[in-house]
Amino acid sequence: MKRQHFKESLTGDSPPSEASVYVKALWYDTKDDWNKSHELIQDLHDQLSYWIHAYLHRKEGDAGNADYWYTKARKKRPSISLDQERQEILDHLLE
Repeated sequence: MKRQHFKESLTGDSPPSEASVYVKALWYDTKDDWNKSHELIQDLHDQLSYWIHAYLHRKEGDAGNADYWYTKARKKRPSISLDQERQEILDHLLE
């Protein structure tokens, strides 16, 4: 999926059907539906899902839980804004 397609899809009511579960989770997060985003990612078991999970708990304000997931993702909690981190993850996904 291309970055432009992702941006254009944000005007709709649902993420693109061809998007990965990771992109869908960030799509819902971008649309301010934290619960749906978390629901999609919480039962996955790979480093990318751990990173998204960490980001979501950081956004939630639960630093301890976020740090747990950052450790599982082999990352440190960043000092950048939440929007910047979401964009960093999306850039990784939409390269």
